[in-house]
Amino acid sequence: MMFPNLRKPSKTIVGGAIVIGVLSLASRFVGLLRDRIFAGTFGAGDTLDVYYAAFRIPDTVFALMVIGALSASFIPIFTKYYSGGKLDGLGAWKFTNRVLHLIAAGFAILAILGIIFADPLAGLIAPGFSEIKQTSVAGFMRVMFLAQFLLTISTVFGSVLQATKRFFLFSLAPVFYNFGIIFGAVVLVDKIGVIGLAWGVVIGAAFHLLVSAYGMKDLGYRYERPKTLWDKETKEVVVMMLPRVLGLGIVQVQFIILSILASSLVAGSLSIFQLAFNLQFFPIGILGISFAISVFPVLSQQVNDGDMDGFVESFSTTVRQILFFIIPATVIFLLLRAQIVRIVLGAGAFGWDETIMVADTLAFFSLSFFAQSINYVLIRGFFAFKDSLTPFIAGFVGAVFMIFASLLFTKDYGVIGLAMAFSSASLIQMALLWAMLRLRTNSLGESKILPGLFKMTIAGIGAALLIQFTKPLTITLLPLETFWGVLLQGLFTGLLGIAAYLGIAFALKSEEFEMAKSGFDRRVLSHFRPAETPDETSSVQS
Repeated sequence: MMFPNLRKPSKTIVGGAIVIGVLSLASRFVGLLRDRIFAGTFGAGDTLDVYYAAFRIPDTVFALMVIGALSASFIPIFTKYYSGGKLDGLGAWKFTNRVLHLIAAGFAILAILGIIFADPLAGLIAPGFSEIKQTSVAGFMRVMFLAQFLLTISTVFGSVLQATKRFFLFSLAPVFYNFGIIFGAVVLVDKIGVIGLAWGVVIGAAFHLLVSAYGMKDLGYRYERPKTLWDKETKEVVVMMLPRVLGLGIVQVQFIILSILASSLVAGSLSIFQLAFNLQFFPIGILGISFAISVFPVLSQQVNDGDMDGFVESFSTTVRQILFFIIPATVIFLLLRAQIVRIVLGAGAFGWDETIMVADTLAFFSLSFFAQSINYVLIRGFFAFKDSLTPFIAGFVGAVFMIFASLLFTKDYGVIGLAMAFSSASLIQMALLWAMLRLRTNSLGESKILPGLFKMTIAGIGAALLIQFTKPLTITLLPLETFWGVLLQGLFTGLLGIAAYLGIAFALKSEEFEMAKSGFDRRVLSHFRPAETPDETSSVQS
């Protein structure tokens, strides 16, 4: 096997983030392929409006019931059974099985209710749709509840993989999930009609579960029906999940309101918003979420051990690494947004007008890349302290602002105003979370973050100037009326910008550059180096 260590636990935050990031990159590329197929086949019109609207309610129930319980409480409690790379399997599996039964049963009840009342829920989520479109939303929704049930089981398994730092299989599951969705769009739609899109989600969820289940088997997981669901630990899970459920409820309400507002705008607005959001989530998922997932078990263990200095150092290092990668990503998505949208989505029924609308919406999303990414780490910082109430308060304030801002901005800017409101709310939420976590720890390592940020900003400005200067020059060399012309322009100017960013960061002796280089060398390049022979080892030692 070329990468024999990928199934082993990650030993460092950067190493874990690289594993998650690389596979997240693969998942995002498959996701972009999915969106390209969707856009090219259906365009920004009724079919995708129905598809994205149907996701809202099942996704909301899943987020509240499953993510709410697991993200805030499962990993901090599970880490008691995992220390020094060793797992106390008996206690860990009893705890896991109790949580699995509790969450799966709760979701099943809510899913059945959602299936029964799908028609009125469709009218609630998309009041601006015609009656025919609302009926289609209800049909899609019923199928998607089955998919989310499979994801419920898989997410419990995935939380165990996170807690034990087995990030490879955890991050591989979403890749197969997207392949299932693509299968629905390419194969099932031709056989059973557009409802095949929804059944593709079910197939993707089944793939997701199979990968996670394999990871659990590798850990030695044993399924047993628990004698009781209610003990001290499951009670702690429920108590901690309540504020998290409320916080995620706010997030889901935000998206429901955004969907309602988009459904009342011109046809295709919901599709444009969702496609732009999917594109902007590409760097957020690869960078912000990868680092947040990687550092969470570390932060939880440090809080359990009372190591506040270690907590601050881990947090500060993670934020600095996120900023190092997210700044050039922001520059590229802001200055090459039209090229990105055209390359990913510009095919078939997706025309130039739709390209411009998605690109302009994407521009305002990109302004908050750093805030969105850091928010994931801040929230997990509170979860490490078993505090899910504070993130709820910050999220509530941000949500209220976003709702009013959306109503205000859409009057003049249409669907673009939704992205403006979303980014503004992300900045406010970050400021509140940062201030409240700092009150708890007295420092978040700002003395190291700010000097590094200064150097990274200079490197980012240099990259932006080079990209902006180079773009007009490529017009004389590349035919931008073709896919390959746009692709080559984007690649050429984007790679030049990245090279400039890295070169300036190196010249300024950026510590973040050295950390990233060291982590990449240790986690990736070391796998390609030939193993030392005994003779070589002895000669080095001598």
